[in-house]
Amino acid sequence: MTPLLKPLLASATLALATLAQAITIGQAAPAFEVKDANGKLVKLSDFKGKHVVLEWTNPNCPFVVKHYGSQNMQGLQKDATAKEVVWLSISSTAPGHADYLAAKDLAAKYLSWGASSTALLMDDDGRVGKAYAARTTPHMFIVDPKGVLVYAGGIDDKRSANPADVATAKNFVKTSLGELLAGKPVSTPTSVPYGCSIKYAS
Repeated sequence: MTPLLKPLLASATLALATLAQAITIGQAAPAFEVKDANGKLVKLSDFKGKHVVLEWTNPNCPFVVKHYGSQNMQGLQKDATAKEVVWLSISSTAPGHADYLAAKDLAAKYLSWGASSTALLMDDDGRVGKAYAARTTPHMFIVDPKGVLVYAGGIDDKRSANPADVATAKNFVKTSLGELLAGKPVSTPTSVPYGCSIKYAS
């Protein structure tokens, strides 16, 4: 890992004890309603009866670039949505931050990357992110058809920004979805998230 990325990773994994307390696997996922990049109101309750993946994202984060630049995230999205899994990408970057992109620009960026999420949500005030105690980009969550949180953590076990590590990583999201769709419990319901810290308003 380069010296530049070490402080990013360190800040992003700060207060993990608090995070573990805030997220309760096996209980109802926090409800939310927020507009997507097209201005449409999206509610978690709209997807009751389906598996839902929540992906916190920021296209200026090198850890996010790792997964999109390698086509890893797009591959997961396409595979999941083809199996009727709902995939919601969420930006909680605050307006005014250097990383912030307005809805139109953010949507264009992910379109240029070939993203295949169900919707791109604009959580500008950070209420959704804080409800889930989301700390990093990426930070991943899975909600089952009953609305229960069944996974929270990192996308995989290779905590680096190197795209080459994708090939040898254990992908927790892919494995968890495979288990859920086969009617099995998630074998690894939590893991340590890694990436850049989310740029909340406060």
